[in-house]
Amino acid sequence: MSFLQRLRASLGKAREAFSAVQRLGRPSEPLTDAFWDELEETLILADFGVPTTQKIVTGLQTVAKQEAWRTTDQAVARFRKDVERFLTLPGATLDLATRPAVVLVVGVNGSGKTTTIGKLATRLRGEGKRVLLVAGDTFRAAASEQLAIWAQRSGAELIRGAEGADPASVIFDGMRAAKARDVDVVLVDTAGRLQTKTNLMEELKKIRRVVEREMDGPPAETLLVVDGTTGQNAISQAKLFNETTQLSGIVITKLDSTAKGGVIVAIVDTLEVPIKFVGLGESADALRSFVAAEFIDALFEETPANV
Repeated sequence: MSFLQRLRASLGKAREAFSAVQRLGRPSEPLTDAFWDELEETLILADFGVPTTQKIVTGLQTVAKQEAWRTTDQAVARFRKDVERFLTLPGATLDLATRPAVVLVVGVNGSGKTTTIGKLATRLRGEGKRVLLVAGDTFRAAASEQLAIWAQRSGAELIRGAEGADPASVIFDGMRAAKARDVDVVLVDTAGRLQTKTNLMEELKKIRRVVEREMDGPPAETLLVVDGTTGQNAISQAKLFNETTQLSGIVITKLDSTAKGGVIVAIVDTLEVPIKFVGLGESADALRSFVAAEFIDALFEETPANV
């Protein structure tokens, strides 16, 4: 099965939501207030969120007037192109120019953060890079154990502390080890903190300061792992993590049949931070670089008319 086929198979709920938009576009149907209202309602139900939905609909209405559109299929065709533009931002590939390049990975419990690190380590090892994993989630013993398994599978090295140890001290040891061992990439796991817990977010700031001090600069990447099934809650997560640690990219996991898909557009629109990877399963090769055109092709069945 090709990646596009796997993506289509995974996006069941999202494909339903986008198909609902697609069905609104008919060559014989005139553009009316009722159409715009129905489009707005459809996008909100697809987890685009109110602000992003209003921005999209208002933009379409403006172009419709400028170009004298007459039928709904013109608006839907332009919608598809606009969504692809929303999702296409610079910096969509990992920036590993520094050496060692530190990649700080953050997210809430259950988002798939530790698994994502393991998949990313496997990917980078396959590219011939020397990788060090740092088990900064010291509050959950299973996290360190899980990371150790991924290190063994991928051939990456591992730094871990005792259960309950100060996470910043483990990060400090990891940064020192990275320089001493001359590794290419350091992948740092952090506790699956709830974004509403001020003390935990402050701890994340402390971890970032340790990286900056030891590496003479900020992390090369700070990636937020988001569970695609969490809907609008993912947007609040993204906002608060971005305020705390200046995100450089998003990883969307669990794009299964229950994820509506619109939240991906809403996150990118809200933060202007690119999606770098999508996760489609548990296997080591199930983490793929995000390509907006592929995502759109997976959501829409038909090629729209040129607009």
